[in-house]
Amino acid sequence: MLPAVLDELDLVYYPRGSEAGREAAVRALAHQLSAGELTPRELASRVHQLFGHQLSTAERLAELDDEYDIIEYGDRTLAELDAEVTAEARALAHNRLGHEQPS
Repeated sequence: MLPAVLDELDLVYYPRGSEAGREAAVRALAHQLSAGELTPRELASRVHQLFGHQLSTAERLAELDDEYDIIEYGDRTLAELDAEVTAEARALAHNRLGHEQPS
């Protein structure tokens, strides 16, 4: 019944645990960064905690979260990491990573 109601409202139904649903969750978190509700570090950390390195859409954010953890040993600055996370979030929020939304 829920899929039919959502379809009638022109909303997408994502079955529980589906890859499309997980990708939509990552995009929603990316929108939270754009809205100022999350910092770049918080976004990377949440995505990494929720999806690990198991979701291709979120893989770069998980890698960047790892980089935050070792920042004092690397050659990148916090500002550089924040900028890359922000760019990745913008691309995700606008679905510009080559992944199609379900119809």
